[in-house]
Amino acid sequence: MPEPALDAPAPDFDAPATGDRTISLRELRGKAVVLYFYPKDSTPGCTQEGQDFQRLSDDFAQRGAVILGVSRDSVASHEKFRARQGYTFDLLSDTDETVCRLYDVIREKNMYGRKVLGIERSTFLIDADGVLRAAWRKVKVKGHAEAVLEHLRALGD
Repeated sequence: MPEPALDAPAPDFDAPATGDRTISLRELRGKAVVLYFYPKDSTPGCTQEGQDFQRLSDDFAQRGAVILGVSRDSVASHEKFRARQGYTFDLLSDTDETVCRLYDVIREKNMYGRKVLGIERSTFLIDADGVLRAAWRKVKVKGHAEAVLEHLRALGD
C-alpha cells in the first residue's frame, strides 16, 4: 500500500487492544490521535519510547489527544508490557499487519546480517476530524515524544 497522504483522511482501522477491547479510529473522532508504531514489546528502544509518551501523557490529554501504540505483538504480550511499564494508554495488536500495511510501516531491515521484514518506528498525528496532519518515519526515540507534542500544540494555535 502507498504511504498515507498528509492533509487527507487517515486510513481507518479496527484493531484488538489492551483492556479486552477493539479500538476503531473512526470512533475516536473528536479527539486527536497519536498513533505510534514500534517494533517489539519489552525491547530497550520500544520501552523508552513508551515511557516518553507516558511521561507526557497528561500534556497530550490536555490537548485532547489519545496515544495509541501499535506493534505485531499479541494482546497478551501487550498487557504484560503495559502493566510492567505502567502505561495508561492502549496498545494495539496487529499480528496480521493490517494496520501496519495501511500506514506503510513494514520495511526490510537487516538483523544480524539477515534481511527481515519488520516495523519501521513511525508516528502519525491525526487531528480530531480524522485527518492525517503529520508523519514521522525512521524515528529516533530520544526527544521524539516531545517533538510530537510540540506539533500537536502548533496545530491547536
